[in-house]
Amino acid sequence: MGGIMLLLLLITTLHVNLGQGDANMTMRCTDKEMEALLAFKQGLIMDEDSQVVFSPWGTEAAKQDFPTCCRWKGVSCDNQTGHVVRLHLGGYYFFQGTMISPKLIELKHLKYLDFWRTYFSGSQVPYFIGSLTNLRYLDLSWCSFGGKFPIQVGNLTNLQYLDLGGNDFGNVENLNWLPRLSLLTYLELSYANLSNAFDWPEAVNKLPKLTYLTLRNCSLPSPPVRSTLSNINSSKSLSSIFLWLSTNNTSLVDLSLSSNHLTGSIRDVSLAHVDLSENQLEGAEPHSFSRLCSLQSLNLERNNLSGQFSKFVQILSTCAQNSLERLWLSENQLAGPLPDLTNFLSLKELDISYNQLSGRIPESMWQMSKLEVIGLGVNALEGVISDSRFSKLSKLWSNSLVLNFHSNWIPHFQLKFISLSSDICANRISWYQLAFRLRSGILLDLFNNNISGWISFLCASAAMCLRFLNLSYNNLSGELPECLTHLGNLVMLDLSSNALSGKIPTTIGSLFGIATLKLRSNEFVGYLMVLDLADNQLLRSIPEWLGASFQKLVILKLSSNYFNGSLKLALATMRSNTHSNFGCLTEQHFWRYTELPKKLTTLAQKGNSILTIEHSCTIDRYSRLWNIYEDDEIFIWKGSIHVYRNTLGLVRSIDFSSNRLTGEILSEISHLVGLVSLNLSRNQLSGQITPDIGKLESLDSLDLSRNHIDGGIPTSLARISHLGVLDLSHNNLIGKIPTGTQLQNFDHSVYAGNPHLCGPPLQNPCDIEDMGPDQVSNEEDKDDQLIRYGFYISMGLGFFVGFWGVCGSLIFIKEWRYVKVL
Repeated sequence: MGGIMLLLLLITTLHVNLGQGDANMTMRCTDKEMEALLAFKQGLIMDEDSQVVFSPWGTEAAKQDFPTCCRWKGVSCDNQTGHVVRLHLGGYYFFQGTMISPKLIELKHLKYLDFWRTYFSGSQVPYFIGSLTNLRYLDLSWCSFGGKFPIQVGNLTNLQYLDLGGNDFGNVENLNWLPRLSLLTYLELSYANLSNAFDWPEAVNKLPKLTYLTLRNCSLPSPPVRSTLSNINSSKSLSSIFLWLSTNNTSLVDLSLSSNHLTGSIRDVSLAHVDLSENQLEGAEPHSFSRLCSLQSLNLERNNLSGQFSKFVQILSTCAQNSLERLWLSENQLAGPLPDLTNFLSLKELDISYNQLSGRIPESMWQMSKLEVIGLGVNALEGVISDSRFSKLSKLWSNSLVLNFHSNWIPHFQLKFISLSSDICANRISWYQLAFRLRSGILLDLFNNNISGWISFLCASAAMCLRFLNLSYNNLSGELPECLTHLGNLVMLDLSSNALSGKIPTTIGSLFGIATLKLRSNEFVGYLMVLDLADNQLLRSIPEWLGASFQKLVILKLSSNYFNGSLKLALATMRSNTHSNFGCLTEQHFWRYTELPKKLTTLAQKGNSILTIEHSCTIDRYSRLWNIYEDDEIFIWKGSIHVYRNTLGLVRSIDFSSNRLTGEILSEISHLVGLVSLNLSRNQLSGQITPDIGKLESLDSLDLSRNHIDGGIPTSLARISHLGVLDLSHNNLIGKIPTGTQLQNFDHSVYAGNPHLCGPPLQNPCDIEDMGPDQVSNEEDKDDQLIRYGFYISMGLGFFVGFWGVCGSLIFIKEWRYVKVL
């Protein structure tokens, strides 16, 4: 009987849910809300992926399938009223916003708004955002907002989640608007300048439900110091901050104050998750952590903690031995031997690398069956660890131990991260067996290990979860296998500097999630956020899927190959290219393609850019970023070869040198105002240098040498004040070198091979017949100006002499003022 009743209940529930689903399919939003969303769409600059996502938004072709905005991507409506209550566009769709339309205020019932990582080019958060008073969730993080801090969010009294981190707001004078958000449970203001907001502790203390607080890199000032702390003089005293926390705030569970230059010793406070990394914390007081009974994760990396690590562990174990799961203390000055850590029954991740620990690793370490991460590197630990020690660590996915492998070694644990770079293991293990243990693996880094053999082990089904694969600088051989389709999770693939050969399989185009692909310095033949295929023997035209599959390329290197044909289709979809380097491309009409400069939108923007192009791995919300892969590229800059890694994101250059490109340099090149380097040397370009070349105010290096460029040097070139490298040699330029602040300061060799150029720094003086028409006109204008100046001066002098000769005489000679009448 009970089973029948349960079945009836399930059927009834299913019927109700289906009915609600049908209602959702037919629910319609209001016309005003639809107009508001369409107006918002008009303020976006979208790549082709985004255009696909937004195609149902109001287009005639999509009205039949999407008759209401409630079914548009990223939009959700209330099941009962049909009003738009959720707008979620963050992270999934890559687009830029020129502005947020004020019509968005028509979404009066909006409860959820997420614009995470939408690029708004330094514009201010619109003031009307404070009028969306029904908002419960607001995420405007990493949107490149600038200007004044949006204190109007203080009007959103229903907010429970607020994230404004990672923007470029001006100084925040105070946080007196914050206490009005009394329902707030999550607050992130990272990278906001709070150096003048001395009321921040008081404001945070008035948020009774706050459980998550992140103020990373905010230049926090010290909270008001009470009389009991009058001996603390540091403006960055962590002691006063923690005393305030422990006595005033009881709801806070998750606290991140990293990268704030905090100093002083650590005081007691009850929290579950604490991140105080990258500060200036000192010491390890005996009772610093005795009350952290709910502690689950503690991150104190990159501080100045000192003392005996065993004493530090002893204090933690008095209260947090059952709760602590993650302990990160790397890059401090903790010393002494490793103590017994088996009291920490829940410990999963331990990183105490880059300290001053010494002695042997205790046997008890290998009994901690829950350990997933061990970081002991760069200490003075000693001894031998046998393979059997890992038998109980079946959950281990990362360690920083130096291991001596045997050829038949098979790990007993399921690996997620393997980083064994720089000749740690060479050919001493079976790569197939290693790949087999990567059932849930995320990262495999075997860089520079002298590994040889075929690369077919990539076809092991266990490797299908890999996201980061670095096998560069080895001796791997053979052809790339067709099985790459099962590596669909790959974000980074680096196979450069090996002995790989054969054709690049078409299945490589199925890696839709790829952000970095490096195949340089191999022996590939055939046709075909980083794609590096330089230094190969690739033939025929660039395939169409290059532009269709990798639309978010940041670095594209195809130099030293044998490509020919048209680049139009491939480059038309590469809107975000920051650096393009095409060597040996036999495109005869490339510069006739007028759309190229308009597509390279990143090059058409001035201002800040990301310093590094990197990909990071993490396991869950509280797991530290365990591995970060930073892209690097080799560029020829100012005549020298440089490797860029930490500043790769700032490289904005075009290098089409040493090709057989023909035609004129289009005037549209002057639209790329973000360019720092332009190298078109050693081609067959003709025509004149665009007169608007002076618009490239950020240009530091310009090389147009060894072409067939004629005409005069534009006078606007003299206005580029930052120009440090110039080479116009071996062309057909004529006329006088424009006078400017630096054009005469360059060595005469940068103008060599242009026999009809004249003027300093060349020894060839200028005659009228040596000048170009525009320069002759300029000289004539100057002569005309001199004539006009002489005429005006002469007329003035004549008037002066005539006036004072006659009138002056009448004034000063009395007899002349009277006429004798006969």
